[in-house]
Amino acid sequence: MNVSFKYLIVGLLLNFSVLAQKNDSLFLIAAVAKMQHAKEYSIKVANLMPEEKYLFQPINGEMSFGEQLVHLSQNIGWLCTSYLGGLENPVKKTDLKVWKKEEIVTVLNSTYDYAIYTLQHLAPARLSDKVSFFAGPLNKLQIVNLLNDHQTHHRAQILVYLRLNGIKPPDYIGW
Repeated sequence: MNVSFKYLIVGLLLNFSVLAQKNDSLFLIAAVAKMQHAKEYSIKVANLMPEEKYLFQPINGEMSFGEQLVHLSQNIGWLCTSYLGGLENPVKKTDLKVWKKEEIVTVLNSTYDYAIYTLQHLAPARLSDKVSFFAGPLNKLQIVNLLNDHQTHHRAQILVYLRLNGIKPPDYIGW
């Protein structure tokens, strides 16, 4: 192999490395914006349901409206703390027992703020780091995607809860 071909290969590898880092940075910028919009939308949804309906569940065995929000918050805090290098989870065990609308919205707000902070401080180079997840090894990029998928799943359920109570959900706030 001649010297110029070796330099070409090294140059290409360096360019791919720089491009990958740039893509990781762009991914995190988008993830932060998406989480900020998710927070805004989730808070609007939470505020629409009257307090007396926070215990509403469409059928026995399903989580109530309030329980869905607390579960969503707990999961966001757990994923950020356990897998993304976040600080101390803002959702405490005592928060899992809150039932009043105001308390739940406070937990929801602090959890989203925590997730946004965690994503803002996650180094792009760490997205490929492997973590030991209960369902098998994942990388941190997959955890960020799971973070979004899980909260979207539960928020979608409570949109149905709103409709079952004759309440029109707010217009969607996307990316």
